[in-house]
This record gives sequence, structure tokens and C-alpha cells, in this order.
Amino acid sequence: MKTMFEYHLSIDGMMCGMCEAHVNNIVIKNFPQVKKVKSSARKNLTKIISPVPLDLDELKSKINETGYIVKNIETIK
Repeated sequence: MKTMFEYHLSIDGMMCGMCEAHVNNIVIKNFPQVKKVKSSARKNLTKIISPVPLDLDELKSKINETGYIVKNIETIK
């Protein structure tokens, strides 16, 4: 079985479903290797699953560039 990397991002600034979609699109556009991304404005949380490790500094930078604020990134696997 192939190892997957899971990241949980605590993000401030997501207010609605459109914000969730915007964050998801930022991740997919900049990290096409990502297999799954799901955001929750209510929880201020984005979960990302990737078959390869992601550059966390770049990930944070790309999201922050759009006005959302990445408070924390937790690597699950």
C-alpha cells in the first residue's frame, strides 16, 4: 500500500462555502499532485491528502497570498 501524507491546516478568514472552494482551488492549482482537499469554514480547517510530501512553506505562502491566514499546519502522516 502506498504511503499518503495528510495535512491539517488551521486557516482564518474562511466565512462560507465559496471561501472553502477558493482555498481548495488554490491548493489544487498549485499542488496538482494532491489527491484530496476539503475545507470547513465552520471549523477553520482544511484537510489535504497527497501521495508525496508537500512544501509546507510554499503551501502556506500560496494560501496567505489570497488573504486567508494559515495559523498552523499539522502533519498527520
